[in-house]
Amino acid sequence: QVQLVESGGGLVQAGGSLRLSCAASGGTFSRYDLAWFRQAPGTERDFVAFIRWSGHNTYYADSVKGRFTISRDIAKSTVYLQMNSLKPEDTAVYYCAADLVGGTWANRYNYWGQGTQVTVSS
Repeated sequence: QVQLVESGGGLVQAGGSLRLSCAASGGTFSRYDLAWFRQAPGTERDFVAFIRWSGHNTYYADSVKGRFTISRDIAKSTVYLQMNSLKPEDTAVYYCAADLVGGTWANRYNYWGQGTQVTVSS
């Protein structure tokens, strides 16, 4: 079983930056595909960013491409989401997810964090 704990959310003005962290435990971190999703009130959980277990492939939602960067630190068993040039529409609860075979669909993941709130003011 993999446990995931997010941190780093908060309130930021439009144009600002935040870095989310997701610390993993209970599994072999280097073998897992990792992703970030987000969910705003009244909406479905949407894909944000993905990194393959090998670290060689990353994918981003069109809405965040060029602004957000996903990365991981195997030694710390942590995946990060660097968010720059934030917009009010980025406001949501952000979740990290992990599984042996992931992708851009939320139903591919069995392991989820509890979420961290990101609020971007205009």
